[in-house]
Amino acid sequence: MDIQKEVKMEVEGEGKGEGRGEGEGRAIFEAMPEGIDPDRMVIGIYRIESDLPLQEAGRELAIEESIGTWTPLRTPQEWIRRDLAAKVFRWKGKHRGLVWVAFPLELFDIETGGIPNILSIVAGNLFGLGALKNVRLLDLEFPRELRKAFPGPRFGIEGIRSLLGTLQDRRPHLGTIIKPKVGLGPLETAKVAYEAALGGVDFIKDDETLVNQAFCRLEARVAKVMEALDKARSETGHRVLYALNVTSSPLRILELAERAKQNGANMLMVDVLTAGFSAIQALAEDASIRLPIHVHRTMHAAMTRNPRHGIAFLPIAKLVRLAGGDQLHSGTGAGKMERKMRETKEIVEFLRRPWLGFKPLFPVASGGIHPGIVPENLKALGTDIVINAGGGIHGHPLGTRAGAMAMRQAIDAFMASIALEDYARTNEELRIALETWGRRFGSGFGSGF
Repeated sequence: MDIQKEVKMEVEGEGKGEGRGEGEGRAIFEAMPEGIDPDRMVIGIYRIESDLPLQEAGRELAIEESIGTWTPLRTPQEWIRRDLAAKVFRWKGKHRGLVWVAFPLELFDIETGGIPNILSIVAGNLFGLGALKNVRLLDLEFPRELRKAFPGPRFGIEGIRSLLGTLQDRRPHLGTIIKPKVGLGPLETAKVAYEAALGGVDFIKDDETLVNQAFCRLEARVAKVMEALDKARSETGHRVLYALNVTSSPLRILELAERAKQNGANMLMVDVLTAGFSAIQALAEDASIRLPIHVHRTMHAAMTRNPRHGIAFLPIAKLVRLAGGDQLHSGTGAGKMERKMRETKEIVEFLRRPWLGFKPLFPVASGGIHPGIVPENLKALGTDIVINAGGGIHGHPLGTRAGAMAMRQAIDAFMASIALEDYARTNEELRIALETWGRRFGSGFGSGF
């Protein structure tokens, strides 16, 4: 994270101040920056608003999230106070600004508690603390020690590109979502997938709300869709990945994944915030499944939308990478406010850069995308990305196949540095898409997933 930009944005005009932990009072919850060992600490970076001085507000957070309580205790605590107390070691601002808190690695049950335990500490009761008017977890920094406890992506960008034969040309992958969201039966779903495959998509996914409903049972759906995609491959020579949604209870998700694989599945999908990070980890660690995992972020805005409170998406992205996701919805590069755009770019850059020795994830741009705004997305987010369109494909006046062709033509035009309008002169599908949707984008224009 570019902390300097955050500081400028969040504390400008308030009087910047930087603390270094010299304060009196509950000193076991404070430290000098040079006393923090990043190899033995999980570091949380928070934006806090409080009537308390920022140093004290940060200390309240450290107390609550590690070993403290509201009254002095009579139980033995010498080693606990010495080794397990979280420590505020830096802050910027007076009553509103950034606070850095270091949590000792010994505080965590990494092996068996995993990500649920991590979140209970770095993002637990703090959001309800009366001393804090607002608090937002902006980022998490993990020591390399954590790497051995988590699988990380099995495939990642390069593995998925290898499966689809795009290692050399490095073009963006084109994805689509089966539409309508729900209601189609297995045969109808397969027909939509077949048309999309003939149109040139690389990736097809279920909607986040579809799992195993009576109108479209999972086993029948995956069997019919994979049969259709095999047929399309025999006609085009192009392989397509289908992310089957197996989001379910902890007792069922591995069972559904195994049934999916037995019926030909070549990719799985998980709604991470409804199923939990452990659902991804369970699939990633299962030696019998070994399929790429597409991660949907449905419900994330409950935590990420308010810029003053909750959890930013960057920590969520880091936890997905720890858990073993291979693709992650990361937001679009067009039609958003500048602040949102900056955060989206930050997430996409994190997913693609080296981190703790884990493979990079494939970012997925999804939400209101159609051919007319493909260039804006690729300019903003780069070409190591999946451009995902639902309505922007299936809403094409000539149907799904033409919609997929129009999206591929928009991608091809960008890769060849040709303006869309010029490329559309010899590509009817793109021309019709531009006549239908133009180059418009924005939050009021619609949603593609």
